[in-house]
Amino acid sequence: MDLNDLRSAVTVVSMLSFVGIALWAWSRRNRARFDEAAQLPFIDESSRRGAQHE
Repeated sequence: MDLNDLRSAVTVVSMLSFVGIALWAWSRRNRARFDEAAQLPFIDESSRRGAQHE
């Protein structure tokens, strides 16, 4: 096994990791959680504190 085989293996592993993360990010099962997280910067700080203490 030479250096080029190692480079090829790392490229394939990286590509598979990227595809896996992309599929996870775009899956419908995670949509509600991601939509909720996307709204966090817009939530009023006082209303968030009140909800945490209840």
